Amino acid sequence: MSRAAAPQPRQDENPRLFETHCHVVEGVFGDADQVDATLERGRQAGVGRFLVIGSGYGADSVAPALQVARRHADVWATAGLHPHDARHWGPAVEAALRAAAADPRVVAVGEAGLDFYYDQSPRPAQREALAAQAALARQVGKPLVVHDRDSAGEVLDILRAEGAFDGAGVLWHCFTGDVEMMRAVVDAGACLSLSGIVTFGSADALRQVAAQAPLDRLLIETDSPWLAPVPHRGKRNEPAFLPHVLQQVARCRGVEPAQVARATWDNACRLFGLPA
Repeated sequence: MSRAAAPQPRQDENPRLFETHCHVVEGVFGDADQVDATLERGRQAGVGRFLVIGSGYGADSVAPALQVARRHADVWATAGLHPHDARHWGPAVEAALRAAAADPRVVAVGEAGLDFYYDQSPRPAQREALAAQAALARQVGKPLVVHDRDSAGEVLDILRAEGAFDGAGVLWHCFTGDVEMMRAVVDAGACLSLSGIVTFGSADALRQVAAQAPLDRLLIETDSPWLAPVPHRGKRNEPAFLPHVLQQVARCRGVEPAQVARATWDNACRLFGLPA
């Protein structure tokens, strides 16, 4: 991954948080007013920027995400085809994603990847869609947001074969691997994002990742509406819960939350090509 040199951490007393992965769109969070209210709760909780994912709800998930991004100056979007929907991959979908990726409010391609847990699309279709989106991200010069569930290393293999790590960047969203996998991802040149799973009682291995991952490769997210962190487990997740992820990561590293907030903000801005 080609990355600029990491800037020196800023010293603001109340650093903002960058919510790097949420599905806060109409239909998932209600109507437009409810979407806007959800974002405002996030802002009140300290979230300064949001990345709304244009993937995960069918072959045309980009439009709802772009609608939100165009309505709010602190929201950006991605354009992609989720592995659940990979069976829809074809020239028309590829053309639509390419057109969407040219929009200035779209800062990444994805989320794209492999999901061999649910297998909602045939595995060959998932592999094809991931490889094609990795190529698309390189061609349009934007980072690739990766979904990886139970692929046993196949995502990494496909991205290497496609030269994805030589492009604008790769982000392993909602990272759930162990320290060994984290090192493989980082050594390849990718960043990783931690979600509310890091707060779960069963997530000791992930807390080791939070403790040991290079700070200049870490981002944080909620993956709203899923994976609400402790103490909100069982509720619909939303960006306002992102501070719980931040606090757990900081505890794992033995540092103040502000240090992690500044670093993850700067990392996200650098990855997505936004001013810090």
